Amino acid sequence: IFVKNKLFIIFFILMIISCMSIYGYLFYINYKYPLSYKEIIIENCDKYNFEYDFIASLINAESGFDKDSVSNKGAVGLMQIMPKTAEFVCQKINEKYDYEKLKEPQFNIKIGTYYLKYLNTKFSDKIVLLCAYNAGEGVVSNWLKNKEYSKDGKTLNKIPYSSTDAYVEKILKTQKIYKKKFL
Repeated sequence: IFVKNKLFIIFFILMIISCMSIYGYLFYINYKYPLSYKEIIIENCDKYNFEYDFIASLINAESGFDKDSVSNKGAVGLMQIMPKTAEFVCQKINEKYDYEKLKEPQFNIKIGTYYLKYLNTKFSDKIVLLCAYNAGEGVVSNWLKNKEYSKDGKTLNKIPYSSTDAYVEKILKTQKIYKKKFL
């Protein structure tokens, strides 16, 4: 009887540890990779032809889903849009620009995904597109002209900025996690 009770207790303890591990992992995933504004992401991705998980990963990398985020360089909101970029996009889509609206999820995601669509007309490669969003369109155009960074003028074999390289890597990695959240 003692051996049976001992085995039962060990089994019971292992079950508790397993359940706690699973719960802890799920808590960690939801904390580190939140998914707010799902409907707005879907709406704008459908409109501008992007994968939901791609935009969610970009938002996670840019602001961690903090709609009130403002970078030390002045980028605002979920998708960390520079005010000048927002003005440019608003002219393109015939919408009135308002700095305060950049902190509104609907407006910010709309401006950000449209801007990505604009960049995608110039840079069709996903990695180059992300570099342009992060480092700037002009900077990336220069990289593509440099044989040290691009052999074909369309893709990058080397990303010169380590921060941009880490940014791209983070988005591509987290995109796999967000893909599961959109299933």
